This record gives sequence, structure tokens and C-alpha cells, in this order.
Amino acid sequence: MRDILAELEERRAEARLGGGEKRIAAQHAKGKLTARERIEVLLDENSFEEFDMFVTHRCSEFGMQDITYPGDGVVTGWGTINGRQVYVFSQDFTVFGGSLSETHAQKICKIMDMAVQNGAPVIGLNDSGGARIQEGVASLAGYADVFQRNIMASGVVPQISVIMGPCAGGAVYSPAMTDFIFMVRDSSYMFVTGPDVVKTVTNEVVTAEELGGARTHTAKSSVADGAYENDLEALIEVRRLVDFLPLSNREKPPVRPFHDPSDRVEQSLDTLIPANPNTPYDMKELIEKVADEGDFFEIQADFARNIITGFIRLEGSTVGVVANQPMVLAGCLDIDSARKAARFVRFCDAFEIPILTFVDVPGFLPGTGQEHGGIIKHGAKLLFAYGEATVPKVTVITRKAYGGAYDVMSSKHLRGDFNYAWPTAEIAVMGAKGAVEILYRSELGDPEKIAARTADYEDRFANPFVAAERGFIDEVIMPHSTRRRVTRAFASLRRKQLRNPWKKHDNIPL
Repeated sequence: MRDILAELEERRAEARLGGGEKRIAAQHAKGKLTARERIEVLLDENSFEEFDMFVTHRCSEFGMQDITYPGDGVVTGWGTINGRQVYVFSQDFTVFGGSLSETHAQKICKIMDMAVQNGAPVIGLNDSGGARIQEGVASLAGYADVFQRNIMASGVVPQISVIMGPCAGGAVYSPAMTDFIFMVRDSSYMFVTGPDVVKTVTNEVVTAEELGGARTHTAKSSVADGAYENDLEALIEVRRLVDFLPLSNREKPPVRPFHDPSDRVEQSLDTLIPANPNTPYDMKELIEKVADEGDFFEIQADFARNIITGFIRLEGSTVGVVANQPMVLAGCLDIDSARKAARFVRFCDAFEIPILTFVDVPGFLPGTGQEHGGIIKHGAKLLFAYGEATVPKVTVITRKAYGGAYDVMSSKHLRGDFNYAWPTAEIAVMGAKGAVEILYRSELGDPEKIAARTADYEDRFANPFVAAERGFIDEVIMPHSTRRRVTRAFASLRRKQLRNPWKKHDNIPL
């Protein structure tokens, strides 16, 4: 018996070493943690339960039968984050460069199946050179098996990908189908074809960082939702995100203890809106002053900065926030901001997370670039997402809500539950200057008349009361009372029930 126990410990020790001390040292030299160290940081202490520690590949080509490592380049299992169950896989770059083999894929598929069956998030820590070439089509089949599970798990359990090294070729498509992707600056990258192939095919000379680094994917492509300085920071922020999310679509988001009075008054909000309607202000100030303890987890902070998305808590409960940002492009909606916000709204709706919308939008961004890029269809994505959402929706118009953008931003007409406006709100088809130039075109040669007409238009329409008189605005509220009013609104909607007509699935304008 002792011999068997000793053998078990020896086998475990061998598996924990991955590719060996030398390769572990090389991983550390790059400033990267090993696969197992990452799991230790991500999960609660001593909570990890590992699966398939002794699995090895079955390839016999190219002399592979003589080179095996227990675990085959990926560590899989489950554990807890602040006491709540999650499933995790962590690719081990010290074993065959973290490349995916048939058995490597089977290990990942096993925990993804268990996550869906048991209703818990899946977190993938990606650090892989791609498909294992020696296995040929078997490794490609393994990727497809993982992709299929990503698709089936979508909207059922939250899926989070952390890119902590290379992620190239087919490997990028699994993270692409997950709900959130986070990267590590200067040590992770994602691309379908690498710099060498790009140079061969197109003669473009580009570095891996320029082609698919964290800065590229957070600011330009919108592939990634956030980037962090090192492995440690990325994993700690993932822990923070998981605290906002429900375990599955069968559960409500978690409720955390809170010490921030729900009726807290913020007098500074009464002066947040500048006297000049064209002067910008920072919408994040409003979000943080409404949130419990000012805690705001922003999603895609560096992309389409004219719209803000992220999570806050109100009375300890998770709420998704979408807000126009007047500091960037005056808060206009464009292709990128519509796509960003639409995806976020759909995630919240899939997981029963209520949505709070702060509106200050002068309209859609004009120009041939936007029209030729398909702003009509991309703008419709956000419209569609809000309209199909059945979760509680509370909207606060702080300043401008002009034209079609008023409709799109969770208006009463898209089944908004509570639609509030500040006294500074201006709800109209367009701004006074543009409206007057159309309505009184014959008087354009008389500046005094036009000025008078503009002032008259502002008095009549540049306010929230016309909309309130028609019931499109439920109440005009004082800015300083926003936290109290919004919190009470969501509290009243906790038992909301709304069903869309039966359908196999919708056909959102992609």
C-alpha cells in the first residue's frame, strides 16, 4: 500500500512540474506565471479540484510516442471565487508550447460540459502556440469540439477568456465566442495569421504587438474587453468581474453586503451639467456617484469611448450601465459605440442583469465614413438589443436626447420600465439651430429673426416637459436624487415578468 501511495505522489509531482524546471524558469523569465500558479491566484485558496492530471496524448507520428507529459499541456478542474463555483482550464506553455492536441481538447470539453450541466462560469486561461502540428486534423477537430461547446454555453453560463501569451490561428475563435476577453500587455497577442504570414502574403511588415497585441485589440479592433499590466493584475480583475455575474442564466446576479445608503443625496450632481449646452462633462462622475461605494467595473474602456459600458451595484445587486460620454464625439452614436453597447445589453439580458441607461446623445455621427460603413445596420443592433431585452430597464436623460438616438437609447417606446429626465434634458427631433434652419429657411438671411426663432424653439422644445406631458417620461427628477430614484425603481422591478413571443431565435441585424 505504501508503495502505491508513494507512486501516486511521484506521479502527481511529475504532473505539477509540467514541462520541467528549465521551462518553468523560462516562463518566469518572461514575467509570466505558470499554468498552475495562475489557477492559484484566480481561485480561492485550496479550492481547486483537478481533473485528468495524468492524461497524455495518443499521437504516434514524428516520434511523439516517446515524448509524453502528464496533463498534456492543460490544467483543468473547478474551484471557487469568493465561495462561488467556477470551472477553469489553464494552458501550460511549458508543455509543447501549450499546443492543443486531441486529448488536450477533450480535457477542456469535459469541464465545459460540466459547467453547463451544473450551472457555473467557465474561465479559460489561454497561453498556447495553437494546434499541435504533429497531430494534424485531430487537433483541428479538437478545436472544433471546443468551439461547439462555446456556442452551446453562450447565454447559459458566463464565459471568460484571459489571453496570457500567444493565441493564434484557430485558437482565437474560442475566446472570440466567449462573453469577455482580457489580455496582458506586452506578453499576450491574438491574430488569425501571424506577422511572418502577413509579410509573405501582403508584404506588410508588422510586429506581433502591432498586429494583435493588447493595445490593438482593446483600442482598435474591440476584440478584447480590457488589458492589464501583468498576469497577477489580470487574474485579480477577473475575480472582481465574476463577483458581479450570476453563475448561470438560471440564477439571479449575486447580492453583496453594502454600506452605502440607498437614499444618499449627491448635491454636486445639480451642477454637473454645464450652462453651455455644447460644453462636455464626464459621465463617469455620474455613474460613480450613483453606484454603491462608487464601485464601477468598466468594460471596453479604451474602445468607442463615446459610450460607456460596465457594471455597478445598487443596494448590493448587480446592474449593467450603458451611458453616452459627452467628453468624446459629444456623445454621438457611431458604428463602434452601437456595436459595443448592443453586445453589452444582450449579455445583460441573457443573464437577467438589469440595465441602467444614462442618456446625453445629440444623434448619430454624420458622414460618408459612417454611412458607407453601415451605420444604419450597426445602429439597428443597439435598437434591437434594447427592444428585445426583457430585464428591468431604467433610463435617465441628463441633457440631449435628439432624433432617432432618443428612441435607440432605451426609450419608453422600447419597453423602458422607468424613464426619468433631469430638468436640463432636451428631448427633440434635433437641436434648435438645425431645426430652425429647416423650419424657417426663407428667413436665413435675417440673423435677428433666426436668433429669435431659435430662442423660441429652445423655450418650447429644449426641455423634458413636452415628452413628460405625453407620458414618454415618467418623471422629471432632481439630479441630486438620482441614486435614490433609480435604486427605488429597480427595487420595484425585482419581480418583473416579461416574455417575448416564442421563436427559435431572433435574426438581429449582424
